[in-house]
Amino acid sequence: MRRDKIMITLEDQDIEQFREYLFERENSSATIVKYTADIRTFYKFLQEGTTVEKSTVINYKEWLLEHYAPASVNSMLVALNQFLMFLGASELKVRRIRVQKQMFSRQEKELTREEYNRLVKAAKDTGKYKLALLIETVCATGIRISELSYFTLEAVKKGKIVVSNKGKVRQILIPDTLRKKLLYFAQKEHIEKGVLFITKNGKPKNRSNIWAEMKKLYKASGIAPEKIFPHNLRHLFARVYYQMTRDIVGLADILGHSSLDTTRIYMSSGSEIYKKRFEKMKLIN
Repeated sequence: MRRDKIMITLEDQDIEQFREYLFERENSSATIVKYTADIRTFYKFLQEGTTVEKSTVINYKEWLLEHYAPASVNSMLVALNQFLMFLGASELKVRRIRVQKQMFSRQEKELTREEYNRLVKAAKDTGKYKLALLIETVCATGIRISELSYFTLEAVKKGKIVVSNKGKVRQILIPDTLRKKLLYFAQKEHIEKGVLFITKNGKPKNRSNIWAEMKKLYKASGIAPEKIFPHNLRHLFARVYYQMTRDIVGLADILGHSSLDTTRIYMSSGSEIYKKRFEKMKLIN
């Protein structure tokens, strides 16, 4: 039995209504921004056409594969599928592409402990003491950069950072040495309340301005620029913690991961380590 071809007609206000839908669904602001940006990319692909059918979406998927990395393609297809469901056109959804999980981490992009120390020293040597402490705070606690805004003077005094995001609540542990440094910093900077790490305009520092500040340290630190980005500090924390404890379940809890698979990605060893293990097996005559 032949089914009629399913088609929908898009309108400009659909994106704004989709954004409001995501907000009411309590998606994070970052997710809302990304999803709406991804849908605008879909609209640009359509150009002047507004009629969408399954072949349109499949062609868009193929176009994405020509212009973006597989992981980016999948994330953009997630946004599009959500948009189609919102429009009541679930039949037009497309499958994400299958990407084989990488067994090895990319050593050329992972920050080593020695490089981390050089990064902190470079920040101090160039008079960026606040940046140095920020780097230490992220690396010593394993937090996401977005969670830095929860480090208020009130919370640090209590020695308890509580993060509430997407309906989940978790506690961030602060080492005593770090807590003392943060309190001293607040006293020195005459911070009497609120977020500790802020911009000149008084707003909490975000991933963008932190990344820009860190990048400027590459010459003074002698570290490859591609290794210097905020999230690499969280990766280093995870690797050091796991090497010391071998407790992946506890690490997942500390990092706030809902799936151990995510934590295992952080733990992936470099390919050279595996190659050395293969040599020790002595299976070659």
